[in-house]
Amino acid sequence: MGKQFAELSYAHQAFITAQPLFFTGTAARDGKVNISPKGMDSLRVLDATTIAYVNATGSGNETAGHLLDHPRMTLMWCSFNKRPQILRTYGTARTIHPRDAEWRVLAAQLPDVPGARQIYVQSIEMVQTSCGYAVPFMELVGERDTLRHWADDKGPDGVATYWKDRNQATLDGLPTKVIE
Repeated sequence: MGKQFAELSYAHQAFITAQPLFFTGTAARDGKVNISPKGMDSLRVLDATTIAYVNATGSGNETAGHLLDHPRMTLMWCSFNKRPQILRTYGTARTIHPRDAEWRVLAAQLPDVPGARQIYVQSIEMVQTSCGYAVPFMELVGERDTLRHWADDKGPDGVATYWKDRNQATLDGLPTKVIE
């Protein structure tokens, strides 16, 4: 029942935009596979083959380390409402840090997220849709504001200290280059 496409159609883009949650999956050549849920309206479709999302500070920094070792990334959205559907994009991704020249241009296209650590830009190689018939119905109550308050309370210097103390390596010890 799955269908594959070379790029995102307008219908795919509308589906992505309507979802309040997405998942990102990465893996280095060896070690643990990482799957992370993302929200905060942090993602934008830039064109039919490019997606970017701003990554907030978190307890880990697996994606950054994985992409340095092997740049593959899968993004996934699933509908929890009336119309069942799952959509995945497969491709490669690159990391943009606040210190990089490209940050300002990309950040202007994305929401302002306190404690923003990276922007990931995925180049899509394949899009796949599937039915989602087994995904449960769920109702969105609202966004959590906990991370926003945490980053605001820490301030830029406190967030940078957190990166230094807790985000410089993956679970498997790969460097993340969050600070250089």
